[in-house]
Amino acid sequence: MQGSHPSTASLASFAPADVVSAGLCIGCGNCVAAAHALHCDNGAQMVMDSRGELKPAGAARWLAQGSPGFSRTCPFGAEASDETSLALALFGDARHGDERVGRFEAAYVGHAADGGFRERGSSGGMVSWTAAELLRAGLVDAVVHVAPGGGGRLFGYRISRSADELAGGAKSRYFPIELSQVLREIRRAPGRYAVVGVPCFIKAVQLLRREDALMRERIAFTLGLFCGHMKSARLVDSFAYQMNVALADVRSFDFRLKDARRPASWYTARFEVRDGRAVQRDWFHLAEGDWGSGFFQNAACNFCDDVVAETADISFGDAWVEPYASDGRGTNVVIARSPRLAHLLAAGVASGRLVLAPVDANFVAQTQAAGLRQRREGLAYRLARRPAAQRPRKRVAPSAGLPLRRKLIYRTRAAISEWSARLFPLARAAGALRLYVLWARCMRALYGALAYSSGWLGAWLARRAPDTKT
Repeated sequence: MQGSHPSTASLASFAPADVVSAGLCIGCGNCVAAAHALHCDNGAQMVMDSRGELKPAGAARWLAQGSPGFSRTCPFGAEASDETSLALALFGDARHGDERVGRFEAAYVGHAADGGFRERGSSGGMVSWTAAELLRAGLVDAVVHVAPGGGGRLFGYRISRSADELAGGAKSRYFPIELSQVLREIRRAPGRYAVVGVPCFIKAVQLLRREDALMRERIAFTLGLFCGHMKSARLVDSFAYQMNVALADVRSFDFRLKDARRPASWYTARFEVRDGRAVQRDWFHLAEGDWGSGFFQNAACNFCDDVVAETADISFGDAWVEPYASDGRGTNVVIARSPRLAHLLAAGVASGRLVLAPVDANFVAQTQAAGLRQRREGLAYRLARRPAAQRPRKRVAPSAGLPLRRKLIYRTRAAISEWSARLFPLARAAGALRLYVLWARCMRALYGALAYSSGWLGAWLARRAPDTKT
């Protein structure tokens, strides 16, 4: 990756409204939390917009100007330090460094062996095991993590102070959530906290810790989750429609129902309805079932260059390589960046509570190959297509030097992301969701032909612009 590019004049004074209008708001809630802390909120809050994404709202003046320091604490802010700079300050003495996966002490592939963590989690149970171990060892008083419920939504952040409370938050949630309320609680209640989040949320927390001594003292650890992109709430809405489930009747939703008899990569969505029924369907039978095609992707994800939570003390992902991808019990790849958490893992292995094998940066990158292409090669192309005055500062240099097929893949994915967000609410309002689903299936088929070289279109393009799969 290249160094950061200078901020352009038009981006130098970014405020919340500017970030939203530029398509760079990820909905983390950092700006709202800061507004409350500095008593300049004027009604600042995070609200769900028509696209099913969380965005800041409040007094017009605050939206137009932001709170003091906003541009330094927004993860897409014009003056915010990039992930490389943050990681250097946090983990400057780390034993290993790699431009794809960041700085780290040790990396592993494996799973938790005790406590039922693996069975309860979507993958190998390592996120929940680590969070619970921090509590057990007295290294933190509470863990900030995503769980069902919160703010009247299906999922939201909550603070757990015991292993039993923490267990209710196991599993992956591909749903918009935000940090403002839990950050206010951390500020209100003394203690040492661990925060779990996707890369941009962890970056937001680290930027906040840089600016705020109180948060630096109280947020003791950050646990990062590898991320391909964030989804809007419309993904659940669409799944419910296709599975003939009324959202008002939904008691719970599982994005990744675990089945040890099937490959981990075969996602199954499951609704539990208030009348006691359970309705489930494999993702590949649903219109948006190809994750990489980008349905309902947050626009800001197009301009993120961190896949593996480079600023987190420890980060976790799925081991999407064989033989692990076919193991339905779930397997994690883990990157320990801080010495203390590297020691925590080593002690877990020595006691037999963890089954982990050491791996290197190449192995980690291989497990996240598609995401890294999207955030490196794809980002370079997206930056090149964006007017220079509107380009956010990124560690990737703009470049349009790609084969035709790669360009079409990225353009098709961008079109799917944008038009799914626009068409679904329009189709629902018009009572024509069947037409949306038909469109989605057609676009998914087109994307598949481009990305996986299947059919006449993929074969034709492959002869003219050969490359690897997306």
